[in-house]
Amino acid sequence: AMTLKEHLDIPLVATIHATEAGRHQGWLPEEMNKAIHSVEWWLSQESARVIVCSGYMKDEVTGLFEVPGERVDVVANGVEIQRWQVPAEAVVEARKRFAGEGPLVTFAGRLVYEKGVQHLIAGLPKLRQAHPGLRVVIGGDGPYRAELEAEVDRLGLRSTVTFPGFLGGVELPAMMAASDCFAVPSIYEPFGMVALEGAAAGAPLAVAETGGLAEIVEPGVTGMTFQPKNPESLADAVGALLADRDRARALARRARRMVHDQYGWSAIAHRTSAVYSAAIAQAPAFNAAQAAARMAQGRPAVVIPEGNLLAGAGR
Repeated sequence: AMTLKEHLDIPLVATIHATEAGRHQGWLPEEMNKAIHSVEWWLSQESARVIVCSGYMKDEVTGLFEVPGERVDVVANGVEIQRWQVPAEAVVEARKRFAGEGPLVTFAGRLVYEKGVQHLIAGLPKLRQAHPGLRVVIGGDGPYRAELEAEVDRLGLRSTVTFPGFLGGVELPAMMAASDCFAVPSIYEPFGMVALEGAAAGAPLAVAETGGLAEIVEPGVTGMTFQPKNPESLADAVGALLADRDRARALARRARRMVHDQYGWSAIAHRTSAVYSAAIAQAPAFNAAQAAARMAQGRPAVVIPEGNLLAGAGR
């Protein structure tokens, strides 16, 4: 992309959903991680505009890659709302399959460390004490699954927790819609698409107050939030939804309206188009300033500081 930009003399727009440093909580442990970070830095420097998915990611990109904030645009991800609304009979079947007689808490996503499922599991003994019939579904798969299953066994939660693996077709939205709480316990989440999908399905949300999730869910209005990596806080937020089903459903209805009003694809496409139009209009001035800087100083070189990059970027 950068070669085409230079040879064809056309503006470059980059979309950065996540960063290598962010995925590793600020660290770049291996040479490959450092190489990926260097490419991200170079791409950001060469782009007339940089699109990110949340205010959180705007702060991360400007801090890590030294890009002026006025060149970074926040354009949220869109949701195909109809995809997440399924027939009532599918919801009834999902409830019958997963819930038993008690409340149902669900999660869906890739089973990796940064999704924070280990903290959901750690909060379950407290939740089960208050809700003896509790059932929990951890949907998805990934390299962390074996460790999570081992922790479930260690805590004696095998009768409470189900790992169904990948859920396809209507299974996933039906599971979400059948939930009394859909939990998103991420440690690092640039945006939090799965929270919007859960809301579109009609599930009451409890999400970690981190990254883009904190921008999506307004506590007590469109869902509940909790401190990331804090099983006690998680159990309190999820427990509040389970203890008051009428309130939980009211929050879910407001969240679904919010998704419809703010995250439909037509609105997102309009915002994206505006960024590309701005890049085209600003390209002559951007390219002239970049050429002048290179004549005076040469091409900039990435310097990777020692230690935690996010701490150095003020995060």
